[in-house]
This record gives sequence, C-alpha cells and structure tokens, in this order.
Amino acid sequence: MERLLPLLAEIRACTHCASVLPLGPRPVLQAAPGARVLLVGQAPGTKVHASGRPFDDASGERLRRWLGVDHDTFYQPDCFAIVPMGFCYPGKRGSGDAPPRPECAALWRTRLLSALPGIRLTVLIGQYAQTWHLGSARGATLTDTVRNWRRYLPGTFVLPHPSPRNIRWFSANPWFESEVVPALQAAVADALSGRHVRQP
Repeated sequence: MERLLPLLAEIRACTHCASVLPLGPRPVLQAAPGARVLLVGQAPGTKVHASGRPFDDASGERLRRWLGVDHDTFYQPDCFAIVPMGFCYPGKRGSGDAPPRPECAALWRTRLLSALPGIRLTVLIGQYAQTWHLGSARGATLTDTVRNWRRYLPGTFVLPHPSPRNIRWFSANPWFESEVVPALQAAVADALSGRHVRQP
C-alpha cells in the first residue's frame, strides 16, 4: 500500500500527453493492494472518460457477464484491478477509437504491476493487451490467440474486446461463449475466493 497509493495519485495527475489528447487528460483505472484479478483492456472510450469509471459502458456490461460477477463486485478494487494499456481517451481513428497512447505503458506499467502483489489471475482483453503482455507467445491474429486460450493457463485468460462493434466476431466464433466463458468464470471465482486457480 505504501507504494501503490502514491503511485495511483501520480498517475491520476499525469498530463504527459495533454497536447495530443482530444478531450484532455483524465486517467481512468482501478487498483488496490489486495486485488486478486487483473483486467487489462485497451483505453477509455468517451463514456468512460466522462464518468471516470472503467468499463462504465456496454462493453463493461458484456465483460461482467463473461466474468460472472455483478456490478458491485466488479468495482471493488480489492477484487479487480482494472489497468488498461492507456489510461486516457486517445481519440478516434476511422470508425473506432485510436490505439492506446504508447507513452502510458512506458511511463507507468512496470511500476504499477509490481505494486500489485496479490494478483492471481490476469485477463488480457483485446490485441493491445495481448501484444504487450504475451509478446511473441501470442497468435498471428487475435482469433488465433483466443482460440488457443488454454496455452496461457492457469494464470492468464485471453479475450476479444467485449465492444458491441465485435458482434460479428462473437457470431462467427460461438465456441468462445460455449468453451472459454465458463472456464473464465470458474477461474475468476477461484481467484476471488483465494483458492488456487484451476486449469480447465
């Protein structure tokens, strides 16, 4: 706690990318020293930027269903550390959001993760999280990575992004809901209970 709380205050006061952020800096994350599950997403969208609460949108509703947890549990920092690859809304690119600003991980990520010693399960949501955390161990595409989800067990789960924009992916890959989601829910329940995470 002595390391984490000052670090969180420093992150939330960060203005490093202010000149290139279309809505200005507003770092959004959640963490506590006792967090058991680490959720690694992309970067806040406009709704999350406005509320200041991670996954406070339609993506979050789907993610909570995948995890098998309710709203209150999800927002307990001693249960879930929510640490996206970028803490501020990066703007638009094409029909979607721009990638997370690379400066964010370079400035903060290693220090922050080292201050979370209680993490028992890491959930990597989308290609940016998987690229940083898995490196060459990830698949050639996000689908390849998620299809081979058992390769990263027992401590890591790989997921597509739960955005409504990915509805075609969900429809084209029904195995994800039937195979991955039940195993994910069991692993999350084990991690939150303090039991050893089981390998499905």
